[in-house]
Amino acid sequence: MIAHTLILLRTGRATLLLLTAAAFGLVPRSHAQAWQGYARNAQHTAQSGIQSQSLGAIVWQTPVDLQPQYQGNDLFIHYGSPVITSANTVIVPVKTGVNDGFEIQARSGLDGSLLWTQGTDYTLPPSGWTPSYSPTLTPQGRIYWAAGGGTLNYRSGLDAPGSVIPNQVNFYRSRKSKFSLNVQISTPLTSDANGNIYFGYVVNGTPPKGLQSSGLARVDASGRGTFTALQTGTKKKKTILQVVLNCAPALSNDGATVYVAAHGTSMIRNGGAGYLFALDSSSLRVKNMAALLDPISGMPAQLSDDGTASPTVGPDGRVFFGVLENPFATDKGWLLQFNADLMQSPGMIPGAFGWDDTASIVSATSVPSYQGSSSYLLMTKYNNYAGIGGDGLNRIAILDPSDSQVDARTGATVMKEVITILGQTPDAEFDNTNPGAVREWCINSAVVDPLSHSVLANSEDGKLYRWDLVTNSFTEVITLTPGIGEAYTPTIIGADGKVYAINNATLFAIGAGP
Repeated sequence: MIAHTLILLRTGRATLLLLTAAAFGLVPRSHAQAWQGYARNAQHTAQSGIQSQSLGAIVWQTPVDLQPQYQGNDLFIHYGSPVITSANTVIVPVKTGVNDGFEIQARSGLDGSLLWTQGTDYTLPPSGWTPSYSPTLTPQGRIYWAAGGGTLNYRSGLDAPGSVIPNQVNFYRSRKSKFSLNVQISTPLTSDANGNIYFGYVVNGTPPKGLQSSGLARVDASGRGTFTALQTGTKKKKTILQVVLNCAPALSNDGATVYVAAHGTSMIRNGGAGYLFALDSSSLRVKNMAALLDPISGMPAQLSDDGTASPTVGPDGRVFFGVLENPFATDKGWLLQFNADLMQSPGMIPGAFGWDDTASIVSATSVPSYQGSSSYLLMTKYNNYAGIGGDGLNRIAILDPSDSQVDARTGATVMKEVITILGQTPDAEFDNTNPGAVREWCINSAVVDPLSHSVLANSEDGKLYRWDLVTNSFTEVITLTPGIGEAYTPTIIGADGKVYAINNATLFAIGAGP
């Protein structure tokens, strides 16, 4: 069994011997897969358990879109996160059609050779930018991916060559509802430690009996489905909310609570007023909900169906979630924080950026210059968009969620900046209006490598950077493409330490090279 295998991993900095299995009690069973899904795990911490290789060379690459659709010089498609097994099989979601159509491909992490392909009849829900299609791995060795009519397909035997006839489960048919193509899965899939799968759905047209127009669903390992509508209002007048498109559900550290956001309209760009929900992870009973408000105006923050912001759960149970400002100003938004019950105490201040970003968790020990009292910090994108009110000085940042400073842009009290770093490539589009502007950071979730005290971040300049948190400098950079304006995507680290980034519809595997 893989769980009992001693794997020798060569990285650019060291050679590590890693025992890859929970059977020896050295790693939790929930961490058996190298990269389980969006932002790595059910808490969306994006922390790698494996040290990254050096960024010496592009070892292999493969398309993630067989028919990319450009809008001028931009590519507004949120490509889904690959997943990686502990045996180093990289499973890649691939868009196959012009506007729709997907398959998943399993490739060797060593050289990218194709092991198997599985198709799907999944169709996208209505959207502006193309939504993310993101499968998930369970700790028990299954992969689940979205299929037509709100169903899931799954299979095992992930590291062996050959496609199979997948199993299929339907989360609502167990309640005697008829199968309906009107039902569409609308978020990345999230697996908990026991192999339960969570996701949002929407219904376009008449819902099947017992199903509302949108909600959160759960499918257990035996195929039993549970679902619930997310709603506000009084008992006599309820308003059904729509789960935010692309918002991957997150689980509390003990697995007892699932978090997801929903808004009151289905507007394509800015989905309107919304809430963050905490639900019982077994019954999907709503335990608590928090209105998502702009910290300055007090008005309902905007939740965009063009973004991919998803909740992050910190080691102490705090929940972080990115929103857009209201009234709209610069598209920076806010990173709101709550306790595990979705309460906000006076000390729970926002971060100064939230648009289309999921915060990553950084151990305070990875940043030697930090002198505060927090045990962990947050890594976020920190763009300041030129052309819509910003200065174009696009950065990435390490923030202290428990300390504050005054935001120079708004005058608001925000999370304290521990360190930040500016992008490296000038943006010629703004030479006349914003001298000094640089290309945007192109990440919705950046992988943190605690073993090398670094963050791996992708930029719209077509380059992948290693941000060294000890020296606050870019110690490695590799060019993937000439650069393109595009919707944001994640970076990840594989089972052998290769770093993966998506740029211009291509997945690149970067490592030390020959």
